[in-house]
Amino acid sequence: MIIFPAIDLKAGQCVRLKQGDMQRATLFNGDPSAQAEIFIKQGFSHLHVIDLDGAFAGASVNGKAIEDILAVTKKANMEVQLGGGIRDLQAIENWLDKGIHSVIVGTIAARDPNFVKNACKLFPKQIKIAIDARDGQVAVAGWAEESNLSALELAKHFEGAGAAALIYTDIARDGILKGVNVEATKKLAKTLSTPIIASGGLASIEDIIKLQAVEKYGIKGVIAGRALYEKQIKADEVLNIEGVC
Repeated sequence: MIIFPAIDLKAGQCVRLKQGDMQRATLFNGDPSAQAEIFIKQGFSHLHVIDLDGAFAGASVNGKAIEDILAVTKKANMEVQLGGGIRDLQAIENWLDKGIHSVIVGTIAARDPNFVKNACKLFPKQIKIAIDARDGQVAVAGWAEESNLSALELAKHFEGAGAAALIYTDIARDGILKGVNVEATKKLAKTLSTPIIASGGLASIEDIIKLQAVEKYGIKGVIAGRALYEKQIKADEVLNIEGVC
């Protein structure tokens, strides 16, 4: 089970939102690269980075902060997955060339599945697809707009496409420490062959243990945000769990 500590970027700073609401942002570090260094020193080997402003703008906005993060993570061989406003092939290629390990696409996946399937062919195992759902329905454009697709319907579009993983977020739980929606994540994983990364609401070591119990269905990791920043989960305790990295 891979733990992905999260850095969400808003105006060049490291923040956490509550339920995807940009008006409910908590600042945790004004220097995102310094936050990446903290995660490296704590022993994490993977990092989840989202350009929140980019998700709304439809193009990367916090490029300088991301490049600063990469300058730190490359030295430590930390793998970085990046999302937020990446909606064309050139943007994908540019970020991969800069050292991003995998690119996350979300809004474009709901709006143009064929584009994403093509991207998966061009960049094998370097594309991860964000399936962000509120009450089971997919939300896009920084979670500001709801689609008419269910999470499962959208996920099925990409079966066999060659995506590295699907990142499933329960928006209602994101950033409020209410626990991961293990059942919904398990249901998605059991239905699909593509690996699943859980997201939204991680609050305790117990959440990780519950996910490990259903890991066999294809759940490969979980994203950790506010719980790490507010020390509800301690890095050394998490990384000492058998099977966690």
